Amino acid sequence: MNQETRLQALSEFLKTQRSKINPQMVGLPVGNRRRTPGLRREEVAGLAGVSTTWYTWLEQGRDITVSNSVLDAISDALQLNKDERNYLYALALPEAEKRSFSNEEETVISPALTKILNELRNCPIIISDRRCHIVGWNPAAAHVFLDFEQIPKEERNLIHLLFSRKEFKSLAVNWEHFVKGFLAIFRTYYGQYMGDQWYTSFIYEMEQNYPEFHELWNESEVSSAPDVLIEFRHAKAGKMLFNLTSLQVQGNIDLRCSVYTPVENTNTESKLRKLMNNE
Repeated sequence: MNQETRLQALSEFLKTQRSKINPQMVGLPVGNRRRTPGLRREEVAGLAGVSTTWYTWLEQGRDITVSNSVLDAISDALQLNKDERNYLYALALPEAEKRSFSNEEETVISPALTKILNELRNCPIIISDRRCHIVGWNPAAAHVFLDFEQIPKEERNLIHLLFSRKEFKSLAVNWEHFVKGFLAIFRTYYGQYMGDQWYTSFIYEMEQNYPEFHELWNESEVSSAPDVLIEFRHAKAGKMLFNLTSLQVQGNIDLRCSVYTPVENTNTESKLRKLMNNE
């Protein structure tokens, strides 16, 4: 991500977050002459203790100097959570661009992670890298989602598959909610690896080909590990309920392990076993 792209992303993020704050949430009068939702720029500036002109320049994506203390104040004014704060820092501080992704890095799943895949037979598991490329999965995931082995390696990007494959769209009862969780994770990576131009190209391609991606991406949600309850309507097994837990895998390579645990006191696990035994 070059400087122009970084500053544009910063501008869009600040605008989106400002629009989400109701004046009453920060003790300000609503008034009758607000044409757009959320706070005005001068209100954010006042809450953060900076000049309106300076904050306007920041939100416009101008190349100005910012400090940690000012970013903290803006984060407080916009009521950002931890992940959103980290994302703001990554966009606002140019040194974040030094962190990049080498195409030569080869993803190797450790024996310990392989054992987890093999042992949790009744929990669909997908392992993805920092670009959300799928690098590992277990048989349960292949049965619930699709057989990733049949997809060319270079096309096994989870974000792309969520929008391009009808299997995913028809599977999740609330597909939009399902997708938002992964986009929030993807945005976290986007902020961490500013030096990787792949993200800029990938996002541009997705926005050109999938209008739904453009709409959901612009909501600017950020989360390093959202926990989500998901309801699937499987073509063969019917209704299935899973708790999705996304875990960051410690190690030299930035991997994520997404575990779909059957909800207790439902027949999801028995349906999964039957599905796997019959095929």
